[in-house]
Amino acid sequence: MIVFLFLATCFLAYSNGANDNFKGVASLYGSRTTGYRTAIAWATVTTAAGSIAALFLAQSLLSRFSGKGLVPDSLTSDPRFLLAVALGAGATVILATVLGFPISTTHGLTGALVGAGVIAGVSNVNFATLGKNFVAPLLLSPLMAVVAGAVVYSLLRTLRLSTAVNKEMCICVGTETQIVPIPRPDGVFAAEALPTISLTADQSTVCRQKYVGNFLGIKAGTLVDAMHFLSAGAVSFARGLNDTPKIAALLLVATALDIKWGLLAVTLAIAGGGLLNARKVADTMANKITGMNPGQGFAANLATALLVTTASYHGLPVSTTHVSVGSLLGIGITTRQARWKSVFGILLSWIITLPCGAALAALAYVLLRA
Repeated sequence: MIVFLFLATCFLAYSNGANDNFKGVASLYGSRTTGYRTAIAWATVTTAAGSIAALFLAQSLLSRFSGKGLVPDSLTSDPRFLLAVALGAGATVILATVLGFPISTTHGLTGALVGAGVIAGVSNVNFATLGKNFVAPLLLSPLMAVVAGAVVYSLLRTLRLSTAVNKEMCICVGTETQIVPIPRPDGVFAAEALPTISLTADQSTVCRQKYVGNFLGIKAGTLVDAMHFLSAGAVSFARGLNDTPKIAALLLVATALDIKWGLLAVTLAIAGGGLLNARKVADTMANKITGMNPGQGFAANLATALLVTTASYHGLPVSTTHVSVGSLLGIGITTRQARWKSVFGILLSWIITLPCGAALAALAYVLLRA
């Protein structure tokens, strides 16, 4: 049973990496600062660094997501219960990944703990603890992120304007094929495909905006790109720091396995999931929430990194997904580029996540007990 629990935890970690790893670098890809491969490679390295840092900086999350306080200790020491939680949460997250929805692994885990706990007996679930320590941070974090993203962007925009750094639109020149009618001597027209030059000037969805001017003697465009790249790494680091102990907490019952080795296994599984199965969620995060340029992406990343790192330090189980999407939405609302149809779809997937995780974990626990 311990072996199955270890494998199920690694499955959950893989699902988490596939759904979550790209969220930190979505603005790099969406603003065309880097390509997909560069973005996911940077996300993998920095997320792994955050996961390793969790060994030293996130012990309170290890305790909280072991289920202690939410369900009785008799359940948190039962491998069957924890196996059901891992299977329920992992199945929920991988299903959302296949469908391209960026959901919260934290939500999936919370739902799975409650679902399996209810099957064990409704009186076994401490709903007061659920509301105070789990639901409240999960509900407040996206709202805080929307405000933080808007405020950070507004401050940086004010700084840019005060230092005479302006936007410059690039012009895209290329060739395209057009069907042109060619008259013949007999008066009949023949269609012929000829290459023609195309010229485009548009928003960043077609042509990338660049910043011109200097800030403290450094070219503004170069500085923004560098800060944007570093801020994306900071978000991914914060995500690894916040999510790894939540998943590894399921292995605390395996006393024969040092939890440090459990954290290492979770780190490797998260990296593998991001590298192999993140493309659909990447498209949603980068292109379907809001249009953005490098400066706006940097503002969203800065707000996300500050909120998630602070929450990890204080042991608050916020969702990196909720915070990163909220920050991007805050930018989109401020710039009036938010794509509300996609945003509503994401919000609906968040609502479904908790009951889905609860139902799957409850089913798994019923089968394991039988």
